[in-house]
Amino acid sequence: METRKVLALRKRQVLILFILLGLSRAGPQSGRYSVAEEAEIGSFVTNLARDLGLGAEELSSREARVMSDDNKKHLHLNLLTGDLLLNEKLDREELCGFFEPCVVHFQVLLKNPLQFFRAELHIKDINDHSPTFLDKEILLKISESTTVGTSFLMESAQDLDVGSNSLQNYTISSNTHFYIKIRESSDGKIYPELVLDKALDHEEEPELRLTLTALDGGSPPRSGTTLVLIKVLDINDNAPEFAQSLYEVQVLEDTPLGSWVITISANDLDAGNYGKISYSFFHASEDIRKTFEINPISGDVHLKSHLDFEVIQTYTINIQATDGGGLSEKCTLLVKVIDINDNPPEVTMSSITNRIPENAPETLVAVFSVRDQDSGDNGRMVCSIQDDLPFFLKPTFKNFFTLVTEKALDREMRAEYNITISVTDLGTPRLKTEYNITLLVSDVNDNAPNFTQTSYTLFVRENNSPALHIGSVSATDRDSGTNAQVTYTLLPPQDAHLPLASLVSINADNGHLFALRALDYEALQAFEFRVGAADAGSPALSSEALVRVVVVDDNDNSPFVLYPLQNGSAPCTELVPRAAEAGYLVTKVVAVDGDSGQNAWLSYQLLKATELGLFGVWAHNGEVRTARLLSDRDAPKHRLVVLVKDNGEPPLSASVTLHVLLVDGFSQPYLPLPEAAPDEAQADSLTVYLVIALASVSSLFLFSVLLFIAVRLCGRRRAASVPEGHFLGHLVDVSGTGTLSQSYQYEVCLMADSGSNEFKFLKPIFPDFSVQDTGRNMGENTNFRNSFGFNIK
Repeated sequence: METRKVLALRKRQVLILFILLGLSRAGPQSGRYSVAEEAEIGSFVTNLARDLGLGAEELSSREARVMSDDNKKHLHLNLLTGDLLLNEKLDREELCGFFEPCVVHFQVLLKNPLQFFRAELHIKDINDHSPTFLDKEILLKISESTTVGTSFLMESAQDLDVGSNSLQNYTISSNTHFYIKIRESSDGKIYPELVLDKALDHEEEPELRLTLTALDGGSPPRSGTTLVLIKVLDINDNAPEFAQSLYEVQVLEDTPLGSWVITISANDLDAGNYGKISYSFFHASEDIRKTFEINPISGDVHLKSHLDFEVIQTYTINIQATDGGGLSEKCTLLVKVIDINDNPPEVTMSSITNRIPENAPETLVAVFSVRDQDSGDNGRMVCSIQDDLPFFLKPTFKNFFTLVTEKALDREMRAEYNITISVTDLGTPRLKTEYNITLLVSDVNDNAPNFTQTSYTLFVRENNSPALHIGSVSATDRDSGTNAQVTYTLLPPQDAHLPLASLVSINADNGHLFALRALDYEALQAFEFRVGAADAGSPALSSEALVRVVVVDDNDNSPFVLYPLQNGSAPCTELVPRAAEAGYLVTKVVAVDGDSGQNAWLSYQLLKATELGLFGVWAHNGEVRTARLLSDRDAPKHRLVVLVKDNGEPPLSASVTLHVLLVDGFSQPYLPLPEAAPDEAQADSLTVYLVIALASVSSLFLFSVLLFIAVRLCGRRRAASVPEGHFLGHLVDVSGTGTLSQSYQYEVCLMADSGSNEFKFLKPIFPDFSVQDTGRNMGENTNFRNSFGFNIK
């Protein structure tokens, strides 16, 4: 087994022991257990559940784990029984080398809540190694002049066991010249010294062969032997002398192979062969022989293999200078290995959680330990994570840390965290180790659905088809999964009289709104209702939005004529004096439209007339006026057809028929004439005139007498009955576009000419016919009053 490795393990165990002793206040007292080395795998160590005062079920529920300081799985914990068992055969010499006691430190980690328990396992040595000599033959050159009692230090044996099993004694084979004396060094090791008991005689016996035996204290004891070859030399009275007894040198651990370390120098006053000096290692261990070499002639020491401060920090080398006469002198070379920062920190993850809920308070994410095999500042470490993360590192005890959330996380702000644990030493240059952890934040239902708008305005044209898609509402939920599945519903309307259930419906999955029946702008111009959006979380969260549906008017109403009324029982006849000027207002057609906007903008036009060019209609207000001066040649009766048309697309219209009577005066009472004969009756007008002419001729005489009397009476009463004030006639009010206020009053006489009946205006006295127009436009409510008044003489 390599001594270098043994020494490294031994020093590492001592360091871990000191760390655990320094942490005695951080947890409960350490448990101490022991086991013999080379014990079989599965050997019982202790019942850990009993020692910790816990049940076996609690060990399993709290996820108990056993961790060694050297990160090796020496032990196994049975979570069902609580027994701590050996997981491998333990070699005390491999673990601890020459150190005693041999202790393996381990920790027991319990989660929920987090607890640490420290313990140590003592490895008891067994006598499984025999003492061995590195050299199979030891050569001694002794002058025959050497005095009795002179001692010669011999090469010591190596025994990897410790305690009573280690090297205890040396013996020499039976002879008459030498015996063995045991010498103990300051570090407790024993060395054999060969003591001259009887003077040598080169001539009698120039060479001696003896067997040196090393014995340990085991039961049964083990032994090892080597051959001691003694050559008896002639007298040499000067031994070599070193310039100094102790040489010290410092060497960096990364020094290249073959590098010069130091030169050892000695001087011998003898001449010739006795003054020639050779250098060699004395009592050098196998590690020394593998690591260094010395030039026997020059005394130069060179590096033979790589140095490792973490394994061996100091080499103590005994160097012997021997002259040609066999005399020798010894010095000590102390080589100190200087540590360099060649080991990055190590991170050992003990427990890790990859997913936590977003509303959890301070939560344990990971438990880990760090270490650095370097020493001094090279072994001091700083552990950190990124500054912009809601986590912090919490040290538990030496080199153990826990990663904990700083506060409750918000998945909607960030659903995944990449946490980099950085461990940096303080060496030069600084070395850093990083360990990445990916943490997922699981969703909880902490966000209500949010509508894209607080209110929606939808437009739908009236007379729509049933089940028409009129618009959509949309809500989003920042949660995920079922917590983000949104369902839409119609909320009860605030107006209890609004039949919302028969007007609209909503698709619960996508928020599409549909009109259930055809809407009528004239009955319902707009209505409002609220829509709710609820997620599928537990408990469910919801929000509301206002929806206003505006019904857009369609041109589905024809104009309706308010004046003149069109009915057969009360025909409308307008009287126009023949003396009227051009532009004289005959009447005004008033109409309304049940639609709105441009669908209710009305225009008027003359569609038919008995005599073209005599009358005209104003397109915007429906006023019927004379287009020119009247003459006696104009027919007394006129029939006008006025068309009223809206501005919709396509436009709708209505027509009204007006009867206009041209009169000359009002000398006789005016009796309303019957409605003008329809077009289909005009063909029989000649027959009517013949009958009237026949009746006129037969009653000509009688009528002449009556006419004479009437004329006389009319002349007398006219002078006596002129009115002194305004004639209180009835007014006809017509509301429409524009204003119009005209009044006419006539005095008439009923006169008869042969062959025809007509009214003639005798004298205008004061206005008799009044038309007043008030209001704003054709689409508003209109009140009408009309009457006619005449003074008859």
